[in-house]
Amino acid sequence: MKAFIVYPTYRIIDNKAYVYLFGRLENGESFLTINLFKPYFWIKNNDLDKAQKLAEKHSMNFEVGKNKKKIVNFDDEEVVKIILNTPNEVPQLKQLFESEKIICYEADIRFVYRFLIDNNIKGTTNINGTHKKGNFVNRIYENPEFEEAKHYIPELKMVSFDIETNEKHNQVISISLYTKEYKKVLIVNKNKLENAISFEDEKSMLEAFREQIRKLDPDILTGWNVIDFDLAVLKERFKHYKIPFELGRAEWESKLRIMNDFFRDSTADIAGRQVLDGIAQLKNAFISLDDYKLETAAQAILGKGKLIKGNDRCTEIMELYKKDPQKLVDYNLMDSKLVYDIIEKKNLVNIAVSRSMLTGMQLDRVSGSIAALDSLYLRETKKLGIVCPNSSFAENEERIKGGFVRESTPGIYDNIIVLDFKSLYPSIIRTFNIDPYRFDKTGKKGEIVAPNKARFFKKTGILPGIIQNLWKMRDEAKKNKDDTASYAIKIHMNSFFGVLANPMCRFFNLDMANAITSYGRYIVQETAKKVEEEGYKVIYGDTDSIFVESKAKDIKDADRIGKDIQDYINRYWKGVVKKWYNVPNFLELEYEKVYKKFILPKLRGVDVGAKKRYAGILMKKEKGKDGKVKETEKLDFVGLEFVRRDWTDLAKEFQLELLNMVFHDKDVTSYVLKFIADLKKGKYDKLLVYKKALRKPIEEYTKTTPPHVKAARLLDKIDSTLIMYVMTENGPEPIQKLKSKIDYEHYIDKQLKPIADSILGFFEKKFDELVSGKKQSSLFDY
Repeated sequence: MKAFIVYPTYRIIDNKAYVYLFGRLENGESFLTINLFKPYFWIKNNDLDKAQKLAEKHSMNFEVGKNKKKIVNFDDEEVVKIILNTPNEVPQLKQLFESEKIICYEADIRFVYRFLIDNNIKGTTNINGTHKKGNFVNRIYENPEFEEAKHYIPELKMVSFDIETNEKHNQVISISLYTKEYKKVLIVNKNKLENAISFEDEKSMLEAFREQIRKLDPDILTGWNVIDFDLAVLKERFKHYKIPFELGRAEWESKLRIMNDFFRDSTADIAGRQVLDGIAQLKNAFISLDDYKLETAAQAILGKGKLIKGNDRCTEIMELYKKDPQKLVDYNLMDSKLVYDIIEKKNLVNIAVSRSMLTGMQLDRVSGSIAALDSLYLRETKKLGIVCPNSSFAENEERIKGGFVRESTPGIYDNIIVLDFKSLYPSIIRTFNIDPYRFDKTGKKGEIVAPNKARFFKKTGILPGIIQNLWKMRDEAKKNKDDTASYAIKIHMNSFFGVLANPMCRFFNLDMANAITSYGRYIVQETAKKVEEEGYKVIYGDTDSIFVESKAKDIKDADRIGKDIQDYINRYWKGVVKKWYNVPNFLELEYEKVYKKFILPKLRGVDVGAKKRYAGILMKKEKGKDGKVKETEKLDFVGLEFVRRDWTDLAKEFQLELLNMVFHDKDVTSYVLKFIADLKKGKYDKLLVYKKALRKPIEEYTKTTPPHVKAARLLDKIDSTLIMYVMTENGPEPIQKLKSKIDYEHYIDKQLKPIADSILGFFEKKFDELVSGKKQSSLFDY
């Protein structure tokens, strides 16, 4: 029976370790598998005698595994398996061995993940064995066997829930539960209400909530800030009434690990289920919002919001509870529905499931790129009979050298073509065999020599093979128009470079990581040089792309030039890689897009171009309703104030219209003057809010006190890392406690002037002159 693993864990019974896997079967039933499994790690063969004597001396016992085939470490030294009874014995024995200079291998792998790796379980599996009926799951399998399950997409059950409390949060007054089939609010109330079940007291409501969760039997519980608030409050209320806080698929106490700052996520441990917070899921999918309040997310993603808004919702909720409980029911249920709909609309659960099936990580850990690489790499080394070193975190002051960013040539251009290397870093890893196992530690023998002098052996490595497999899977996903799988694969492929540069990674090696970026810099620089030899000017280059002044007559001509450059460069690199190492080349330059109009602004106060900051009118081909392909224009921004959260909406609106006018050859003089006048009249007061996130607890800001910190310190309570404030004549004030007059001159000088000068400079004009009335001539007189 095909199955998806929702929740892996283990239990110790009679000094034996049993792995418990909870999940959902392809027939829709829930299940639990229970397997006896022994933890183990490896040491070198020639250390075995020493290890046995050492263990005997300290009254510690272990079994010695018998290898069916030769197993070796990265240095091709034969190793032997050390087998124990329970997981807690592993770190004790490891510490003892290492104190006597006995090197241990793979002794830090989590016990449950060792089982998943050994049984080739990556999210999904095929369970073979007999089963019996369980109390909290449909089926229980004891010591079944597992096989790889191909072409299986699980359908998981999700419940979104939300609680409402009194103002002190020491009484729960209602709980909403929302699924596709079940939409109810449990409420302490004597009346019959629509979409609600009424209870005489809080205790009976809480007991009904627990029972309903068991009946619905979700794989996933979700909500908004669901661990830190909803589950934390529920746990305390369950404790108050001496109700076992058991919400899972076993009679195990549900546990919470609450992190009391904004910089680490809290976690929930509920047997057989996963708790996926809506906020965390959006962030893990790289969905950026002004802030992560439910109202903001719902409006941005669904185009609708909460039924009660504002900062004084608690008071209003209690008023409704007393006077109009039906409205409270509607509000409570809507909150759960919004979370459910956001997750469905953005496909967040399916993305998490796809990532779990790719890497073998459980649903709440799929964003861990270090753990994901670990899981994939260890599976491959197991097949090859190779063991990996333990992780050994060490502080390292040296930092990775970044990608190439070419100094831009500031100006306003026509028909700029952009060419981009397809997945540059993964392509470099594949082409030049950059791999922990194939890395030449001696720096003398490896046939492939990176620009930073790191060496790699030519025999195909493990990491390039992993990327090649993911690449094939992504091509297949694209072919099948499976955007979810394609996106999940892309995330992991692009994360591997950063993982190698992270000291927490098992395979951390700066020489290896710098080999990737040094190849990247060389390839982009050499590509720009070759393009310029063909008579074109490269006005900018950024990590994996180049921007070329095409001198084309029109867009059609620019398309032709872009494709010609693409084909020429790809032929060039194919020849170079063959000449260097006679290996397959995976470097591929793509003609990506053309800007009809394009601007590279200057750095403020100098004539040097800014890096990673530009805007242009992007030409896109789209099919109309009549089926005909038409060219459309879109204003595209990178790095400018328009796309940066730490600039106000005032700056964004000003910049958007200013660029629009310049790109369409319109004079901006009267626009700038009128915008300033309207600002001083208060027309744009709603656009003056700064939004800046706290990067650490507020008490840790001691050396400097930025404006958002000053504003935060005026708040009675800080309930978000994102501080929203306005600059007033008395300094920064949070929008919740805005008292002073707005400092319009601040906004003119700090928001409008820099934006205007970055554009006006191309016309030998200055913002101050424009505002003061000097040289009032039109821009296009120059």
